[in-house]
Amino acid sequence: MTALITLAGHGFANMHVAIIMNGNGEWANQRGLAPTASHASGVSALRNTVEWAVDAGVRTLTLYAICTPGCGRPSEEIDADLGVLCSYARADAPARLRQSVWLSVIGSAEWRSYILRGAFDHNAHPSSEASRMHLRIVVDYSAHDNVVRTEWRSAHPNPFESFGRQLSEIDPTALRAGAVDLLVRTRGGFCQSEFMLWEVAYAKLHHVDCLWPDFTVRDLQRALVC
Repeated sequence: MTALITLAGHGFANMHVAIIMNGNGEWANQRGLAPTASHASGVSALRNTVEWAVDAGVRTLTLYAICTPGCGRPSEEIDADLGVLCSYARADAPARLRQSVWLSVIGSAEWRSYILRGAFDHNAHPSSEASRMHLRIVVDYSAHDNVVRTEWRSAHPNPFESFGRQLSEIDPTALRAGAVDLLVRTRGGFCQSEFMLWEVAYAKLHHVDCLWPDFTVRDLQRALVC
């Protein structure tokens, strides 16, 4: 309770916090284990992060997970990240319901159906905006990148309106989520993405020198107060 009171004094309610989730596969590899060995610890890190963010009043929590296709990351690392996301999305559905967390997965229909199999897809239910927190899991930025590149060179008389319309078509959560206030990056891997640059252009940046399965609530607290 003391930690939450202290954080409330820093005005973290209604913030949009984003985390670049990296290192599930590397975490397992360092221990000589199969990539799937990171699932339990990775899900635990995600569960604890979500629970604390809800209690702290964070408005939107975005998790950048897979990055754009062809970014050069080893397939086993991507599979490890996907395993964590799938396990969390399916196993923690009752907990999210109790916490009033609105979950949406951003990416192709194939990615969404794969991760949300057996879980509730809030993308199709905008009435869920009344939830305490919006949890966005972003697994494919390529469509966003294409919109940004197209509109950057567009001769449209109202480029902002055109950009907003196209963005809403591929990601109905983007404009409602708004700009990121704080971007936390865990160690391991780097993927360039114009979408990330657009959404986090004015965010405070914080680097955490640990792999995602070792990420703790204290790491997030430090990022918020530093």
